[in-house]
Amino acid sequence: MAQEEGPPRACNDYWSEWKHCKSIPNLFHYYYTYGEAPSCKQWKRDYENCKAWEKTKSSEAKDSLCKSERERVMEKQKYAPVWNLRKGPPVSWYLPLDEDKPK
Repeated sequence: MAQEEGPPRACNDYWSEWKHCKSIPNLFHYYYTYGEAPSCKQWKRDYENCKAWEKTKSSEAKDSLCKSERERVMEKQKYAPVWNLRKGPPVSWYLPLDEDKPK
């Protein structure tokens, strides 16, 4: 018998994200960075859908929550990393640093 699959995260994670989003320090930071207040509606909606999925096994709540998670992952993957990852150490990695030399 197959085990019933649960939400992708614990429902408390969505609640914590919503509370963080609404916090005064985050509001100040977000407004300073982006010039507008953050929209926290999606975290609240995800929390409500998670609870509905746990309690009633609602397929609409499950689909909505999975769609939201997929969109969140796609949004993260949209941006390239800031640093280029290197394949190995620099050629001169073993040489001493020039910190002791006068400038």
